[in-house]
Amino acid sequence: MRIFVANMPFATREEALAQLFYSYGDVERIQLMTERETGHSRGFGFVEMPDAIQAQAAIATFQRI
Repeated sequence: MRIFVANMPFATREEALAQLFYSYGDVERIQLMTERETGHSRGFGFVEMPDAIQAQAAIATFQRI
């Protein structure tokens, strides 16, 4: 399941985002979107988790924040 994650601080690193989601299950891939020309973060990205139930649990938790 591919999860859209928005409103992240521009300093967020892939490792930090992965750590948040690892507490809910396996993470296959993290993709932070960056500006093409500068390489700076755009403040959003995607997390891919193979188990939909674990992904839904993470989504439910983070929606409350």
